[in-house]
This record gives sequence, structure tokens and C-alpha cells, in this order.
Amino acid sequence: MGTTFHLSPARVFSFPAISRRKPPHILPKHASSILSLLTSTTSHLPTKHTTIATSSNTIYQDNWLESIAIAYLSKTVQETAGVKNDTPGYKGIVSVSAAVFREFSSTEQRAFVLKVLEKVVPSFTLFMASIPISSLLMPQSKFTREFSAIFTTVAFRWLVGPSEVRELEFEGKKERNVVHIKKCRFLEEANCIGMCTNLCKMPTQEFMKKNFGIPVYMVPNFDDMSCEIIYGQDPPAQEDDPAFKEPCYKLCNHC
Repeated sequence: MGTTFHLSPARVFSFPAISRRKPPHILPKHASSILSLLTSTTSHLPTKHTTIATSSNTIYQDNWLESIAIAYLSKTVQETAGVKNDTPGYKGIVSVSAAVFREFSSTEQRAFVLKVLEKVVPSFTLFMASIPISSLLMPQSKFTREFSAIFTTVAFRWLVGPSEVRELEFEGKKERNVVHIKKCRFLEEANCIGMCTNLCKMPTQEFMKKNFGIPVYMVPNFDDMSCEIIYGQDPPAQEDDPAFKEPCYKLCNHC
């Protein structure tokens, strides 16, 4: 059974299988966890709810190593949010992410994900990427972009679903620097365009550029829930990004 949190005499929020515990300081101006915020965010994507929704029906048979990765990410997400969620597996990650989406502004959501990424990516990797010599060892080259694409398909199937490397013309030459995600696991499970853009696309693009110096442009297709990750291409400004011009799914429960 879930736990109901009474936030004020006139307002009640229910989060299935989530219980409170002392939260960390995610952002300076928040001294309590997301479940104690008294007002819902007003900066989510404006939506007319006209995009056709699809139910989550892909069955994943995660192996033991993938299950460990999912459990570790779920634990980190909960600790960063300051909540405990008893929902097992991948659904637990999405459950806490949905609570973050409902109670944080879009800017705060992205800061939250950056905190999570900084915790789950090994510190040594981030340190090596931050020193000047890293630009000599791993310059922005065809090798770097293609290696990043291959690594993504091999290492993150458990997170985003099956994917493949595709070819794209880059600066007049052909490169295999594009990852095509056939049907994004996170988007399918969340069934929310706003969660995709604020809790995946935007913070991932920022994290890769800031920590590894690699421009990344993520191009979700909200009709079939596929996505392309283009390594080496700078993303457009948010106001020019087509992903922010899409209405959310008709049956979305989060926007």
C-alpha cells in the first residue's frame, strides 16, 4: 500500500509506495524533500494533450548485471530526491522521477538529474575528463564521436532500451556517430513528454557538454517513442527545439 502525505489542510498528495525520510540539500532554496512542497510547478511544458498516448507494453528481461545497474540508479535517485520508494526495478526509477516532475520546476528538475549523474558516473572518469590533458588523449574527432555512439548502444540498453548505431553526414563526411533508440524505455514507462525533455534530454545534453566536452543533440520522436542521439552536434536553443513544441500524450498523468 502507498503512503498519503498531508501537505496542508486543503491539499493532499498521494505517492504509491513512497515514504518520507530526511532529505539531502538538492538545491539551496529547498530545505525539505519534494514531497513537502506546498505548490505544484507552473513551468512544465504547456500542453493541449492531443498526442496519442501509448501504453507501456515492452517486456524487458534484464540480466543480473542490468538489474544491478537499475537497482543502483534507483537507490541514487531516491537518495537525491530524499524519498524512499518500495516499487522495485525500473518502475521505481520512473515513480520517483514522476514525483520530481510534479513538484519541481523545469530548471530544478534538470539540476536534480545533473546531481544524480554526478553521483552515478565514476568520480575518476569525471576527473580525467576535467583536466586539460584529456583533450589531447580524447580530442573531438571522428573516433571520439563514433566510440561514444558504440559505447552508448552497448552500455545503456537497460536504461533506454535496444539501440543501434547509424550513419550521418558530419562536416561533409560520413560518420557513424548517431545512436538510434528504437523505443525509449524511459519515455514508454513514463508516458510523458515533459519528463522526457526535462529529466532526460536537456540534462543529458548539458552533462555531456560540461563534463566531457562533447556536444550532444537528442532528438526524440514522440509518435513512435524512438530517439536519436547525435554525438558532435550542438543542440538548438530551447525555444527553437522541436521537442518543446509538442503537446503531451493524451493519457499522461503527470502534466
